[in-house]
Amino acid sequence: MSGTTNPTSTSRQRWPYSPMTYLRRAAWRLVWLTLWQVAHWRLTGLRSALLRCFGARVGRGTALRASSWIEMPWQLTLGDRCLIGDKVRLYNLGPITIGDDSVISQWAHLCAGTHDYADPAFPLVRMPIQIGRQVWVAADAFVGPGVTLGEGVVVGARAVVVKDVAAWTIVGGNPARPIKRRTLGELSLKP
Repeated sequence: MSGTTNPTSTSRQRWPYSPMTYLRRAAWRLVWLTLWQVAHWRLTGLRSALLRCFGARVGRGTALRASSWIEMPWQLTLGDRCLIGDKVRLYNLGPITIGDDSVISQWAHLCAGTHDYADPAFPLVRMPIQIGRQVWVAADAFVGPGVTLGEGVVVGARAVVVKDVAAWTIVGGNPARPIKRRTLGELSLKP
């Protein structure tokens, strides 16, 4: 049986984080269920301050909706004037960086973690997501682990992005493909 892998011989990674990380995650969950939820969304500084207490780097004027979820705030960097919409999920097992003036619309999912499917134990793999300045990730879009979205990118609604996207490109579909170059001052939706 040479060349085959015996899954019983590989030890499954049961605890991929330190005990302190699990405690931090539990404390964050408690804050998210209480203070995060009652903070009015127009008081942008309050949610930003809560994130900073947990190690996030948050720029000025950034707003986050109460229903948005950040898995590990200490692995999050948000630029100035970002908007994180309703039901956005920032699953930042790996670092997520979002540049200035970027919008992550409702129900979008940024996933910075996956599993190594080539290993029978499926160990956790943490891969960063980098989002440039002036990016719009539209409603219900998915951005996968290790993806970089260049400056000015627009990800169409419900798109699935699993590869890097060049600056000032509009992408859509599953998997996401380039649609056209983004040009400022040109509205592409005609009445």
